[in-house]
Amino acid sequence: MHKLMALYKIPADETAFFAHYDSVHLPLVDKIPGLLKTEVTRIDRTLMGEEGNFLLAELYFADADSFKTAMKSDENAAVGADAVAFAPGILTVMTGHTLGA
Repeated sequence: MHKLMALYKIPADETAFFAHYDSVHLPLVDKIPGLLKTEVTRIDRTLMGEEGNFLLAELYFADADSFKTAMKSDENAAVGADAVAFAPGILTVMTGHTLGA
C-alpha cells in the first residue's frame, strides 16, 4: 500500500482552516484517481518530539503504479495548488509505503 501523508501545524485560525478544509480541500482530494481511502486525524497532543502538530491526513493507494498515476494527475495538481494557497508554511507532505503484509 502506498500513501501520501500531509501533516499540518496549528493554523492561526482553526475555524477558518476547517471551513476551507472540509468544504473545498477534501472534495478536491476525493477526486484523485486511484485513491482507495482517506483518513484524517486531529492530533490531540504530542507525547514525544516536536510540538505544534494539528492534523494528519493519510491518502492510500493500492500500489506504486496507481500512486504514480495519481501524483501526475490534474486532480492531484489541483489539490497541491489548493494546499499551498490555504495552508502556507504549516504543511509537510511525505510519501511512503506500508511494511509487511
